Order: sequence, then C-alpha cells, then structure tokens
Amino acid sequence: MTIWAWLSIGYLVVAFLTFIPTLSALLSGVKLNGEGASFEESRFSPEAKERLAQHFSRLQGTLAFWKREASRNARFHYYCLWWTIISSSMMPFLTQAIDGKDPASKWFLTTVATHISLLLGFHRGLKVAEHFKAFRHGESEFYDMYRRLLDKPETFGESEEEQIRTYFDETERIRRFVRTAETDSLPMLEDVREQLSKRNSS
Repeated sequence: MTIWAWLSIGYLVVAFLTFIPTLSALLSGVKLNGEGASFEESRFSPEAKERLAQHFSRLQGTLAFWKREASRNARFHYYCLWWTIISSSMMPFLTQAIDGKDPASKWFLTTVATHISLLLGFHRGLKVAEHFKAFRHGESEFYDMYRRLLDKPETFGESEEEQIRTYFDETERIRRFVRTAETDSLPMLEDVREQLSKRNSS
C-alpha cells in the first residue's frame, strides 16, 4: 500500500477513536451533581421543607434528562468543531499534494471531504449547538436559583409562602424555556432537504 492508503486508514482510525467519548455519552446515563446543602438544612418550616423536597424529587428526572442531553450535544458539538477546523485546514494542502497517478490519494481526499460533509450535515440538521445551549442554560439556571433559595430566600418574597410560590413559578418558567427551545430547534424535513439541495448545487 502507498502512503496515501495508510493516511486514509490512519485518518479513519483517529476519527473513530476521538468519537468514542461522544459515543459513550450517547449510550451511557448520567448522575445528578450533588446539590450540596439540602432543604433539610434550610431555615424553612418543616411543612415547607417537605413541599420543597417533594418538588425537587419530582424534578430529578427532568434534571437528569437535561444533563444527559447537554453532555451528549456538548461532546458531539466539540467533536464536529475540532474535526471541521482540522480537516478544513488540511484541504488546501491536500488538493495541491494529490498524485494523479495514485488513486489512493484521491480516496484520501474523498475521505476527508466526506467526513467534513457528514459532520456539518448532522450538526446543522440535528441542531446540536442549539440543543447544547438550551439544556446547559436550563440546568445552570435551575441550580443557580436552587442555591439562591437556600442562601437568600428573601429575594423570592417576604413571606415563606410567597418565597415557595415564586420558586415554583420560576422553576416552571425554566422548564418552559427549555421545552420551547428543544421543540423550536427540532430538525424539520424541509430544512434538511433545503440544506441538501444547497450542498448539491454548490
């Protein structure tokens, strides 16, 4: 085999090995971060602590989903980002170095170009960046509010009942934001077709 054939094999191997962390995130579950101080250690009354603890327990599935989706989209986003930068930087030099007498050199160029095209297609079609930002923002917003309720409950209102009600309302607002961002950024068939037609015409 020529050097170009070895380069093609090496490129595919490295591309797959660097995809393993993303694949691992897609297949594995996540554990919620330790939330530190709990409501049991707060200054709320026993009845309020019970309401807050039950509310948080019902949210754990949602928080785990947000964290899992943020992790999956983050890893795939950065995988696409780095490989697109690296491969795109290589292309001008590869086109000059192609050996017309060696078909393997053309296959190497095709391999790199196909890899870039697939990454860009999946990244745009699946709205990876949008999902990453939405889930990460929702997760961070909730835990910031959670800590603020424990540290500065007075910022949620004057009475205990007002503080709890405001906390519940803010939690629902964050959930609606993430849900809206998720559904608004779902890939539509028309969007995919438009991107494919643009790519084919270019």
